[in-house]
Amino acid sequence: MCIRDRAVKAAGAIIHYLQETQKGVLGQLTRLTTYSTDSFMALDVQTQRNLELFYSSRSGTFGGSLLSILDLTKTAMGGRLLRRWLGQPLLDITELNKRQDAIGWFAENTLARSQTISLLGEVADIERLINRVKGGIAVPRELIALRRSLEVIPKLRQVLESIGWLAEELKPCPEVVDLILRAIVEVPGTLDEGGVVRPGFSEELDSLRQTSKNAKQYLADLERKERERTGIKSLKVGFNKVFGYYIEVSKPNLSQVPQDYIRKQTLVGGERFFTPELKEYESTILNAQDRISELEAQLFRQVCNQVGAELERISASSLALADIDVFSSLAEVAVRYSYVRPKLTTDSEIVISDGRHPVVERSLLDGSFVPNDTYLSNDDAQLIVLTGPNMSGKSTYLRQVALIVLLAQIGSFVPAASATIGLVDRIFTRIGAREDLPAGQSTFMVEMVETANILNNATPRSLIILDEIGRGTSTYDGLSIARAVAEYIHSYSKLGAKTLFATHYHELVELASFLPRVKNFNVAVSEDKGEVTFLYQIVPGGVDKSYGIHVAKLAGLPRSVVHRAQEVLTELEESSRTLAESPRKAKRRPQKPPSIQIPLWGQKSPLLEELEKLDIDSLTPLEAITKLYELQKKAKEGEQR
Repeated sequence: MCIRDRAVKAAGAIIHYLQETQKGVLGQLTRLTTYSTDSFMALDVQTQRNLELFYSSRSGTFGGSLLSILDLTKTAMGGRLLRRWLGQPLLDITELNKRQDAIGWFAENTLARSQTISLLGEVADIERLINRVKGGIAVPRELIALRRSLEVIPKLRQVLESIGWLAEELKPCPEVVDLILRAIVEVPGTLDEGGVVRPGFSEELDSLRQTSKNAKQYLADLERKERERTGIKSLKVGFNKVFGYYIEVSKPNLSQVPQDYIRKQTLVGGERFFTPELKEYESTILNAQDRISELEAQLFRQVCNQVGAELERISASSLALADIDVFSSLAEVAVRYSYVRPKLTTDSEIVISDGRHPVVERSLLDGSFVPNDTYLSNDDAQLIVLTGPNMSGKSTYLRQVALIVLLAQIGSFVPAASATIGLVDRIFTRIGAREDLPAGQSTFMVEMVETANILNNATPRSLIILDEIGRGTSTYDGLSIARAVAEYIHSYSKLGAKTLFATHYHELVELASFLPRVKNFNVAVSEDKGEVTFLYQIVPGGVDKSYGIHVAKLAGLPRSVVHRAQEVLTELEESSRTLAESPRKAKRRPQKPPSIQIPLWGQKSPLLEELEKLDIDSLTPLEAITKLYELQKKAKEGEQR
């Protein structure tokens, strides 16, 4: 049995279940279609989170996400479609070029784009409205909203005449518009309140309304006539839901009540009466009102059924409106923020000139973002080892390359001077430190799980973004893992994916000397008299500094801590150089570790000097414990002094 046959059986089972449990939903189904996930770029949850497609990873809010920059849509349908596009980038160049053509047309035709955006602002959520109408749960104001939205379609078709295929997808529904216009008042109340159906739509309803109106007019005239007949100036005709219509007379005037009045209710201040004639008109009015309410509800359902019969046609227009909304939105973004149309290919190259991060550049002052070039190719620049100091923009650069590729594969223009994008089947990201406590996974374990997922699932057509590998364990363990991962990506025949690998392990720059498709790049800095300036420019070559102490200083660590850290760094670097210069000597005897001052920042304490003079190898376990106790006691006495 083929996959499609199994899919048909599964769909049949779902429809049967709906028929048994939710019959009202079935009317919204018009056809079943199949699609394959092979048509889309796969984006796992980690990648969506790391690239901040829908939410900012820092605040967890919509602001600061890629969607917040792109979403200038005017309709709910367009907003949902754009979100779906971001989560399912395409692999079909033909469809992507079609999207690019539409966006390009809107970008070039400023007046048409402005008119389209303005008209879309008048469109409600047609997709939701027509489903509510078809399901029999719509209210009168929703029919009015649907009518007003459908009235926009002919106007949009005129604006989009020169881009024929897009205009043709809009299906005008003049019969539906005319039906709602004739049937439902412009500002309807609720069915309970009445007055929903327009006069002239139903002769029977008009007749009942006239009967009710005449009877109410009779009652208004009755009060005047009875006052003249009885001479009781305070007499009034009223109504309540419990006793119906009545004639009310105050106590001082009860002696003037005619004999044909029938007592109905006694009050503190008077009496209420009715007459046979009043009772007859009461019956006429109440029966007419009940019939009016019943008939209005019936007529409203009839209109909904007629509108719902056009579900397929209206839904097609809803989809077209969503497309137009997204195209005009992305065109507006392209014009506002100077995006360009990328060239799409099936080659393995990704070439970006003056690429920018679409979100970060919007948070900076205009012109202050530093653009960078990118060249990746499976042939000669498959793996880029990116080194450089903290805070220099490595992570921003990695993400911007991934986002530019993703934008290109939803059909959007991209933030760059120019771009040629060889389509990728997946984007993998391994960024940042995160733990998964419910699953019992430490930060390093999460890092390794994500790395394993990448190595086991990436293909030569994938794009891999690695921002630090092996930082959650010891230096040598981490460096070993990082190097092994880089070599595996480069050399394993079934992988070979294009990769950007940012790292603080400067030793990895050596890979370029014996792995042919590894290239070294770094983020440039300017250093003058101990002061470091980040240039945010990606340049060829590797570096051997991270400037972590400088970043600590920028973060506001106490001056004494920064100064001491610099002293320790100098000692460690000198020790490392000594080992490098005397490898044979180092093998013959252990090197003395650099002295590190812990409790004091000035001179050594007597306690440390005594500790350094101890011959630990000659001490017995008991002597060691005794000596440790003595040192602790001296330390406490020193603190008390």
